Amino acid sequence: MKSTLAFVFPGQGSQSVGMLAELAASHSGVQKTFAEASEGAGLDLWDLSQNGPEEKLNQTEITQPALLAASIAVWRVWSANNGVQAAQFSGHSLGEYAALVASGALSLYDGAKLVRERGRLMQAAVPTGIGAMAAVLGAEDSVVEEVCKEVSTPDSCIVPCNYNSPGQIVIGGHATALERATSVLNERGVRKVIRVAMSVPSHTPLMRDAATQLGEFMKTLAWAMPDRPVIQNADVIAHTSIDAIQDALVRQLYSPVRWTECVQKLAANGATHFVECGPGKVLTGLIKRIDKAVDARTIGAGADLSAALAELA
Repeated sequence: MKSTLAFVFPGQGSQSVGMLAELAASHSGVQKTFAEASEGAGLDLWDLSQNGPEEKLNQTEITQPALLAASIAVWRVWSANNGVQAAQFSGHSLGEYAALVASGALSLYDGAKLVRERGRLMQAAVPTGIGAMAAVLGAEDSVVEEVCKEVSTPDSCIVPCNYNSPGQIVIGGHATALERATSVLNERGVRKVIRVAMSVPSHTPLMRDAATQLGEFMKTLAWAMPDRPVIQNADVIAHTSIDAIQDALVRQLYSPVRWTECVQKLAANGATHFVECGPGKVLTGLIKRIDKAVDARTIGAGADLSAALAELA
């Protein structure tokens, strides 16, 4: 393993119809990985990923196992081509599950089964139209936190749910509270509050019941200790027991994703090169904003994979 290399795995929003088609054309392991995940999820994830329709692929219950399969497929292609192994992992939200599968903590079959249930529980927890999320750009975290507290009530709350990078924080909760927060942020000079196309308010208190049920479901699966550190979103810690790993996953569902701190922790542990393992390049962009001193790249496309295999050897 290379102590200066960290692999990171993306969360929801990185999926797209046709994802990994180019990589699959030259690497048979991609479709084999999707087939394995499909068995666990009880869905034809390759067909859904390639043919959609987009509205169906974007349903949380389907997005989660499809994106898990895509991330692990890229990881396996890297490994099959003798790519140098990373010393540590992390993942953004759903990506944390991909990191745990890649580290051997959970089989892909069980991982796909788990994240489909996670998506089902999340969708069932909040009726459509009740919850909402928005990205706040160009504001200090403290300002966003203050406004969320100011406009929240016991029956209508809004909280920070993703600390993505300096100047980019996602808020989520009740749609009514989001409207109030948007108005107050605008009054304070924050003009970029952009709705996120996701009706499920992830990483907010609205997910507490779903998180409890998810924790119970986790315990029905076979777990092992990861073969390298996995920095988890809820507390920015690489836990050293299965119970603690599961507990952090449960808390992650109703606590903010502390992505900025996760990247900083990986860097503090020695990472100078970050590889985003999955479709898209969302995390690569965030990492470059978090720490301009590190190298961040994606390997989900053939040319990117070839370059990384050559340059990170």
